[in-house]
Amino acid sequence: MLRALIIDDEYHMHDTLIKLLDLHCPDVLVVGQAAGVASGAEAINEFHPDLVFLDIQMKDGTGFDLLYNLPSIDFKVIFVTAYDQYAVQAFRYSAVDYLLKPINPEHLAEAVNRAGNMIQEHFNLQMQALEENLKSVNKQQKKVIIKTTENIHLLDVKNIISCESDSSYTTVHTSDGEKILVSRTLKDYEDMFADFGFYRVHKSYLINLLQIKRFERQDGGYVVMSNDLKIPVASRKRDELLQLFEKLAE
Repeated sequence: MLRALIIDDEYHMHDTLIKLLDLHCPDVLVVGQAAGVASGAEAINEFHPDLVFLDIQMKDGTGFDLLYNLPSIDFKVIFVTAYDQYAVQAFRYSAVDYLLKPINPEHLAEAVNRAGNMIQEHFNLQMQALEENLKSVNKQQKKVIIKTTENIHLLDVKNIISCESDSSYTTVHTSDGEKILVSRTLKDYEDMFADFGFYRVHKSYLINLLQIKRFERQDGGYVVMSNDLKIPVASRKRDELLQLFEKLAE
């Protein structure tokens, strides 16, 4: 099931698109709606969609403005607009597709199918990489340098429990109880630890999978780390994490 978000300042388009999706794309669940750039960014942060149907020309800006100001884009985009002159710019943002209003149901179904295939392929590759990383425990014997304004820390990767985002800063939590505030984004550490068995369970948290004690289902779901820190798991990440647990237990 693809979790979708509709961002369009024409409210009748929300109803039209929802009806078309119900009829032609049963694997899509619309989890939220927004009507502009500002409300769209808030909705993305709240709902963590897999797929965004995004209008281009809206009252408070363009869909490109919205995407440009996001710290990262971890969802697929299908642009929906009445104007075809934006097509080239749309695909510069790696849009899955570009649909003109009024929406052709066949074109909609094809676009959603392409998005689903891309998302599943990305998920399969991510799971494969994580499995391989976790099997290579020796990788976590390596050390990394964490620089702050006052100190340079040399840390064993295995002793890093989690990284927590705070705007353009990141707090690194270690098994020694240290909390190291670094002037780098969480995305930087997500890239740095990509080969070491770390997983971004939430827009604000990156965790070391080898430091997980348990997963608890209440309150929307969260992981309890080895230092008893409780970290929320984004709704769209929950199934991925549980599937990873099952694969690692095989």
